[in-house]
Amino acid sequence: MQRWLKRLTLKEDPSIYEDKDSHLVRVLTVKDFLALGVGTIVSTSIFTLPGVVAAEHAGPAVVFSFIVAAIVAGLVAFAYAEMAAAMPFAGSAYSWINVMFGEFFGWIAGWALLAEYFIALAFVGSGLSANLRGLLSPLGLTLPKSLSNTFGTNGGIVDLVAVVVIALVSLLLSRGVSQASRVENVLVVLKVLAILTFIVVGATAIHLKNYVPFVPKYHVNADGSAFGGWPGIYAGVSMIFLSYIGFDSIAANSAEAKNPGKTMPRGILGSLVIAVVLFVAVALVLVGMFKYTAYANNAEPVGWALRHAGHPVVASVIQAIAVIGMFTALIGMTLAGSRLIYSFGRDGMLPGWLGKLKHNQPGNALLVLTIVAIVIGALCPFAFLAQLISAGTLIAFMFVSLGIYALRKREGRDIPEPAFKMPLYPVLPALAFLGALFVFMGLDIQAKIYAGVWFVLGLIIYFTYGMHHSYLGQKHK
Repeated sequence: MQRWLKRLTLKEDPSIYEDKDSHLVRVLTVKDFLALGVGTIVSTSIFTLPGVVAAEHAGPAVVFSFIVAAIVAGLVAFAYAEMAAAMPFAGSAYSWINVMFGEFFGWIAGWALLAEYFIALAFVGSGLSANLRGLLSPLGLTLPKSLSNTFGTNGGIVDLVAVVVIALVSLLLSRGVSQASRVENVLVVLKVLAILTFIVVGATAIHLKNYVPFVPKYHVNADGSAFGGWPGIYAGVSMIFLSYIGFDSIAANSAEAKNPGKTMPRGILGSLVIAVVLFVAVALVLVGMFKYTAYANNAEPVGWALRHAGHPVVASVIQAIAVIGMFTALIGMTLAGSRLIYSFGRDGMLPGWLGKLKHNQPGNALLVLTIVAIVIGALCPFAFLAQLISAGTLIAFMFVSLGIYALRKREGRDIPEPAFKMPLYPVLPALAFLGALFVFMGLDIQAKIYAGVWFVLGLIIYFTYGMHHSYLGQKHK
């Protein structure tokens, strides 16, 4: 038993990862990481979630839901910033936890994140498809149901638009990170300008009476969920948190950062601050324009609010830019997901060919990520995909938060002293862990069940393949 436990907790030497990742070209700057982070975090959800959460759970207090979720995300982001500055390795949480706690725990953290990338890619691809088809249908451009919906849903066979956009992003990234980052930077600027336009135009249509009462009285919705009061705000936090998880996509690319000790913390924390300000501003304007009940079952509250406030042209322009802007989230998640799969292959946890580089790019890992995301997006309905995204990521967040305690003992020894350290140690790492646990407990039962199934699948793969093929295990035989 003791020998078995020792095997599970074998820790990788950080210098090994540094050597293995040395072939990845360090070309990304703070500007690139800010664009990557904002592009991934400020995605489809900023145009939908403020209205949905206000109508279903919190009313005008949706602003508090965004702020509480941001505080938890910010605590975890501090932990991510120190980890990325100390260990700028591909694979983010997977590689860090492998070094801190051992191979088995690293695999669990990485496997949890992989669920996020597979599913989030399919999720955003499906969302982009739905919005693009919505924009084109008034022009008479429509696809048959068989090519518009996922398999078995409303006569669907495959969501063709989602397949094409995921494949296009993969093709772009196969041509190199620096070229993709230039496209990302331009699209992010466009998207932020669209959001600022909504805030300015929407602010002219605010009616203060729509903010009263700011925290509606608590009651139970027909589906058993909470509305109003603190329970409603808490229910909103768990829905909203998935909006902020994109900063992991920055950390996953730290092996390609210039001067990562400074670049990574600035990219991670800076993008989160920008995202929080934009989310809170959009939520405040949206619930001020119309009473929150108007956004019930509304898939596009921002566009709806602008049209009904007398700004149809602005609404169409913003929706068009929003669709284009969704490419930024696809770029960020494809980059991060391919680096994570590359890390698994690099360490022998999955077949070694996934860890091979072609022209200094993890082409095989990128291809596998693309194929799996396309298959998931073709087979799984939009609502089903939304359930799993937060659960897997929150598990990885808890590991990283606790990892700071192990990291501090090794900084200045076998791990260099990082340029950035999490403030208020040892209190903040514990608060980050408890915050992530707090949000996880608020997820609905389906999300927890799906996470459990994914976790069991990960255990089967580890004990039947990864444990026997990992280079770390073979080295210690």
